[in-house]
Amino acid sequence: MTSSSNISSETTSAAARKKKRARSNSKATAKKASGKNTGDTGGALSYKVVAGAPADLKCDSLIVGVFTKGAMPTLTKRVDKASGGAISKLIKNGDHNGTVAHVATLYDLPDVNASRVVIVGLGAEDKLNDKRYQRASVAALKSVMKGGAKTAASTLCAVDYGKTSIGWRVRYGADAIANELYVFDELKESGRKKAKKKSGSAKGLESLDFVVGNARQLKAARTGLVHGLAIAEGTHLTRDLGNRPGNVCTPTYLGEQAQKLGKSHGLKVTVYDEERMRKLNMNTLLSVSAGSAEEARLIVMEYNGGRKGAQPVALVGKGITFDTGGISLKPGATMDEMKFDMCGAASVFGTMATIASMKLKLNVVGIVAAAENMPGGSATKPGDIIESMKGLTVEILNTDAEGRLVLCDTLTFTERFKPTAVVDMATLTGACVVALGSPATGLFANDQDLADELLDAGNQAGDRAWQMPLWDEYQSQLNSNFADLANIGGREAGAVTAACFLSRFAENYPWAHLDIAGTAWKRGAQKGATARPVRLLTQFLMSRAGLKS
Repeated sequence: MTSSSNISSETTSAAARKKKRARSNSKATAKKASGKNTGDTGGALSYKVVAGAPADLKCDSLIVGVFTKGAMPTLTKRVDKASGGAISKLIKNGDHNGTVAHVATLYDLPDVNASRVVIVGLGAEDKLNDKRYQRASVAALKSVMKGGAKTAASTLCAVDYGKTSIGWRVRYGADAIANELYVFDELKESGRKKAKKKSGSAKGLESLDFVVGNARQLKAARTGLVHGLAIAEGTHLTRDLGNRPGNVCTPTYLGEQAQKLGKSHGLKVTVYDEERMRKLNMNTLLSVSAGSAEEARLIVMEYNGGRKGAQPVALVGKGITFDTGGISLKPGATMDEMKFDMCGAASVFGTMATIASMKLKLNVVGIVAAAENMPGGSATKPGDIIESMKGLTVEILNTDAEGRLVLCDTLTFTERFKPTAVVDMATLTGACVVALGSPATGLFANDQDLADELLDAGNQAGDRAWQMPLWDEYQSQLNSNFADLANIGGREAGAVTAACFLSRFAENYPWAHLDIAGTAWKRGAQKGATARPVRLLTQFLMSRAGLKS
């Protein structure tokens, strides 16, 4: 019988023999990809908050809202009055019924300085909510851009609904609009040509103003705009990283991007190579990269915006930059989507960028476990037993259950920061997709207060999660005849047993696990990274920092 110490030494010697090589095509493609500014929130488009009579604003397009049954928000009434009832006439003639996202345009209205007035439906006044507000904002934006406007102003943020504040509505609106403008075309000829053009091209929308009801609201609205654009920056960065192909976005590349983010956002960044990880006995993490020519990386990004010495919140992300399944090879169909298996890591990057741009008064450490899972002569095999950094031995029954292997050592590593709470996010299991589909992220936690915080943050941010069980009854499925635990628990409750596996390595702090396998990217015609759960995490951290929505 092989002892734990022998297991560890065999893993080390195998890794030491493995020859690493850089891929020339990766470097060439990465050079092409570097033309776009990561985290761009709309190119040349600029945003600001203004107060004043909307009819007096000089712009190409002025956006106003209407409810069903002819009801109008305050600022829409002011434009209608200035124009001699032009909007009322439109509604009376049946050309606009106020249906959510229905758009009509009026041109050259008397005593209105805007060239066009874009009227967008908000639905029933008592049913307006964040989703309807978002739909209306995006529909109006599309109409404005289709009309060729360079300058626009929107009064939608001044429409009260529910318990929302002016700051929240500006934040939510700015984020929704910037998200709609996101395009990933840096590896297409059109995108490369666009990247070479100077900022402020003559084509397209160049500025958007958010119009508030009075000057007293300006301060809160401007804060909301800063927060909205910071979230947009973080989500764009997350989507960029997730959308980049595996021959560009390697573990080494992620380490380089972290260093760049550290310089631009004031983060302390440390990148561990395989030699340093080996000295830390991070053998389960290294077992995943064993078959790949790409070295693994452990990336630590520290944001110190809170009180000096205060314990941080830790965010941990799974960063499998491509997942073939290893020796337990995946089917070929849709395997290209396994470049998205690092979306947990990308979410850590995006959230760190967001809170740094917000200058959030909180200490946060973001930790990314990055590796590529490939078959090969030195790859980990089903049946191998690896000793983790914690000292527990793990029987590898399936090499495609690799996310929990990189995360378990990383969760142990995270203890050194003495965190007040740890939240990991990972595209971990297809079982979670079966259970919840794409609307909700799966949430598991060993601390109910932390779980409630995250659920509430998701509800506020429109990035919802659903709590799943983490009961002792499921732990026995991980029993192994030969090691302390197996890395899979069988067909039943796959998402739960994966979380149970992680929980064994997160016993020394309040911990939550977000399974984002169903929410991190979309398939089909809209294929691409979604940046979930950046908004949930940002709201969670804002609440921890004492900022109200």
